[in-house]
Amino acid sequence: MYKVLLVDDERIITEGMAKVINWESMGTRLIATARNGIEALNLIEQEKPDIIVSDIKMPGMNGLQLVEKVHKIFPEIRFVLLTGFSEFEYAKQAMSFGVKHYLLKPCNENSIMEAVLELCEELSQKRNRDQFIQGLKKTLEDVMPYAKEQLLKEFITNHYETKELGSYQRLFHVDLHATHVRVVLFQLEGEYDFEHMFAMKNIAEQILENHQLSCTVGETVLLVIEDCEEVNELQEKIEKIKETFYQYYHLDSTVAISNGGSIGHANKLYREALDCLSYRFYLGEGGIITKHDIPNNKESSADEFYFDEQTFCRLVKSGSWEEVHKELDNFFNRLLFITQDINKTKSYVIQLYNAMIRLCNVEEMNEYLSKLTSLLEMDTIQQMKSYFEHVAEEITLSFFSVNKNKHSAIINNVIEIIEQHISNQNMSLHWVANEMLYMNADYLGKLFKKETGIKFSHYITKKRIEMAIDLIEKENDVKVFEIAEKIGYGDNPQYFSQVFKKHTGYTPSEYKRESLLG
Repeated sequence: MYKVLLVDDERIITEGMAKVINWESMGTRLIATARNGIEALNLIEQEKPDIIVSDIKMPGMNGLQLVEKVHKIFPEIRFVLLTGFSEFEYAKQAMSFGVKHYLLKPCNENSIMEAVLELCEELSQKRNRDQFIQGLKKTLEDVMPYAKEQLLKEFITNHYETKELGSYQRLFHVDLHATHVRVVLFQLEGEYDFEHMFAMKNIAEQILENHQLSCTVGETVLLVIEDCEEVNELQEKIEKIKETFYQYYHLDSTVAISNGGSIGHANKLYREALDCLSYRFYLGEGGIITKHDIPNNKESSADEFYFDEQTFCRLVKSGSWEEVHKELDNFFNRLLFITQDINKTKSYVIQLYNAMIRLCNVEEMNEYLSKLTSLLEMDTIQQMKSYFEHVAEEITLSFFSVNKNKHSAIINNVIEIIEQHISNQNMSLHWVANEMLYMNADYLGKLFKKETGIKFSHYITKKRIEMAIDLIEKENDVKVFEIAEKIGYGDNPQYFSQVFKKHTGYTPSEYKRESLLG
């Protein structure tokens, strides 16, 4: 039974929970109660409970402080925290120490029992998992001697004549006369150690009952199995191996399967499986790879790969992340299609990466260069793409920010010029660009529309009509020709009236009458 400790400074609560909750029905035993964290810590050191149900707000040492101290000394102890405070900060602090159950007062016995039951189930699963792992470690002591495994490695990874097989059979009491076999390689992903490799080997042996040989070779687990099953059936069993291993260790694996062949050609099958495993660089981690998964792109692979670095770098400098992202997709998709030698593919990635980071200042470029080794050591093209996209986005958005500030300053200057020279009937985009800012008019026009959302000419007209309306409403006796002169229509009041009506639905005179009536 799991031992439970109750901690709350309100005795009526601890006594109530002690009496009301049926602890034995949950497979637990209430060993003691405490009034605060200090008292609880002494009891914990003596009794070593499995589960602690504690209030957060207590004198002396509160519940969060208790969790922190216990987590350092007894990380395996589970907590259920009770509090009348609903602030997220309390929950966040508790969660950082592995607390998953956080109940708000007042809470009934059902919610407490439910939380305790979940922790019991978690402890049971951990116990079973620990027992399983202990069982694997015990099995490790009883397996075939290291010498057998070493000789098997030599047989598979080096070429031997078939006539030499007899000595292996006599020495290790194994049958090496299967007509056809396949070589299966398991590559663990993420951080792992020998215990993980041994566990994978052990699980694979149990599920692939027809295995002839099994051993670890470098960073892979190798099995030679009788080729007596359909490929689909074999893949189903391998999926089961992967799932079982993941259930206990939360590590994924990539598997390579050779074609079938004679046991005498085991070395050839091994090299074939290695070729399949290397293709993991293109297919990604966690899959099952056979020769059928490797396309025969010899013709396209023979062609020299070309990618327009200058266009790509111009897009980065323009600050257009959407366009840069599209180009990167195109770049990596083409590399995936031609599937050249892995080192050659990496060289193309590094070449483009170097071209991109040279756009940065010296300090930033050196920082990105320092990460070049990590990029080269990545196991899959998907990892390289993900990292490349991260750096490209940083650099592109940096240029976007610089360009945006630069553009905004220019357009603000243009707007000031418009306001100052609104009465100038010769004012136009070319006049502002050539006479005032000494810029290319086409570029200025595109930039103005991008920043303001409307064309320069439309903006001028809009401002002039707004100014005309303001003059009509403020000066009742203003004449149409006077308005035309003030807003840049010079001595052409008739044209001004036409423009005014087009935008307001009224002539200036009609608008004045409507304004007075209103």
